Amino acid sequence: MNRDQKSVVVDEIAEQIGAAEAIFAVDYRGITVTQIAELRTKLREADARFRVVKNSLSERAADKAGVSDLKPMLIGPTALALVNGDAAVAAKALNDTARALNLLEFKGGLLNGTVLSADDVRSIARLPSREVLYAQLVATVAAPITGLARGLNALITGIAIQLQAIADQGLVSGEAPVPVAPAAEAAAPEAEAAAPAAEPEPAPVEPEAAAEPAPDSSPKTDTDAASDAESSSDE
Repeated sequence: MNRDQKSVVVDEIAEQIGAAEAIFAVDYRGITVTQIAELRTKLREADARFRVVKNSLSERAADKAGVSDLKPMLIGPTALALVNGDAAVAAKALNDTARALNLLEFKGGLLNGTVLSADDVRSIARLPSREVLYAQLVATVAAPITGLARGLNALITGIAIQLQAIADQGLVSGEAPVPVAPAAEAAAPEAEAAAPAAEPEPAPVEPEAAAEPAPDSSPKTDTDAASDAESSSDE
C-alpha cells in the first residue's frame, strides 16, 4: 500500500470514527476470514462496521478525528467495531462470537465520547436492545396514566349512578320537579303579597222615614213633679 492509498484509508477511517456513536476495540488474533465475514453480517443489524487495519493507520485516523482517547487501546493486533446504531446489539454480537470461538478479547472502547473498559463493554453486551428498552420505558410511563384514566372513569360512573338513583327516587315518591321561575316573574308575586289588601267601600245607606219622637223616659225631678201637681189643681 503506497502513501496515497494509506492516506485514503486514514481519511475513510477518520470519517467513520468521527461519525460513530460507539467504538469497540478487540484483539482479533486467531480469527479466520470466514469467521470475520460471519461477524460482519451480525454487526450489520446494529449498523456497525468491523475494520481490521494496522495500528499506525488507526492512530493517524484517531488523531485526524480528534479522538485521542482511542489511541491507548491500539496496542497489538486490534480491530475496531465502529457502531452507528444500537451499541448493545453490536456489543452482544461481539461478545457472543468471542464466547463461541474463545477469541476476540475486548480491549475497551468509547461510547458517546466516554471511555469504556473491557468490563464495561461486556456489561453493555448484557443490556437489552434499544427497542426492548423503549418498550419497557413506554410501559412504565403508561402504567400510572392508565390507572388514572381507570380511576376517573370509575368516579364518573359512580356519580352517574347516584344521580340516576336520585332521579328514580323522585319519580317513585310522586314529587314533580318544581320549575324555577325567572327572577322577573318571581318578583311580581312577592310584590303583590307585600301590598295590603284594599278595604271594600261601604254600601250606600238609604234615608229612613222620620220617626216619631220617643217618649221622654228620663227620670223626673222633684221640680217637675211639683209643676205637674199645680197643673192638675188649676184644672
